[in-house]
Amino acid sequence: MTEIRQMTYEPVGDRDGGRGRDRDRDRGRDRDEDGSGSGAAVTSAVETMTFDRLRELNDGGTQRADFHVLAVVDAGHGSVTVDFLRHPIEERSAVWIAPGAVHRWADIAGVAGHLVLFTPTAPVTRATRERVASPDLAARWRIPDADQPYVDAALSHLVLETTAAPPPDDMAAELPGILLSALIARLRPPDGEAGPANPTFQLFRSSVEAYFREQHGAAYYARALGYAPRTLSRAVQQATGRTAKAYIVDRIVLEAKRLLAHEGLTAASCARALGFPDASNFSVFFRNATGVRPGAWQATATAGG
Repeated sequence: MTEIRQMTYEPVGDRDGGRGRDRDRDRGRDRDEDGSGSGAAVTSAVETMTFDRLRELNDGGTQRADFHVLAVVDAGHGSVTVDFLRHPIEERSAVWIAPGAVHRWADIAGVAGHLVLFTPTAPVTRATRERVASPDLAARWRIPDADQPYVDAALSHLVLETTAAPPPDDMAAELPGILLSALIARLRPPDGEAGPANPTFQLFRSSVEAYFREQHGAAYYARALGYAPRTLSRAVQQATGRTAKAYIVDRIVLEAKRLLAHEGLTAASCARALGFPDASNFSVFFRNATGVRPGAWQATATAGG
């Protein structure tokens, strides 16, 4: 697997440590103590920042974080592109960017609000952990007027705790995770394209997320999960409107686009990263799925950016 160059938002406790910037080719990569260069993007499980701070860090380029980014917009208009789909942002809207998603903020000069950065295990309740683990959450939604007071209260308390002095004891240290769960529960992130999932699809989706780089066939997932292929495909069709095979293809294509656009990988490198025997095999797959060759898509996606 290729190492992902990631946007690392500036974490608490490392204000002058060279974080909060893109690990791009020109600057080189931050190194861990073991020299691996994988780099932790955040040093605590939950952190907050304002859009003012985001503007200081944002260079207009694409970013890919290894943590969740949750934004609550209080005022202003702008946009964010998440996995190549543009979403408008405005007053009383929320944005959710899952780990690994390629994203780009644009036209946010007048946007006010807060961003919450957190690791996948930061929420403390079962329901909120399961919610953030879903790969099919909506990237943007409008906060209902009736929910706004509760969202504001939960967010204000979370910001207060994450910007306070270091917690005096273990009990206080648990507060950011507790308040994050309260905020997520109040925001009620909606489902994306797939809609509410049936249990069979949930198992399939989790398995695909874990193994799509190595396993490309629907038969593997049916066998691994103990379902007849038709039963599995029917469950996926019910949840997404696509067959199981189509769902797998779309997931592989999304990852390929992320690697082509953000990483600048060649077809050969994408093939190695995504379990294809060679560049030719990957190129045929990508062209069949998208109608264009990987190089042509890459050139279009990165033009001007």
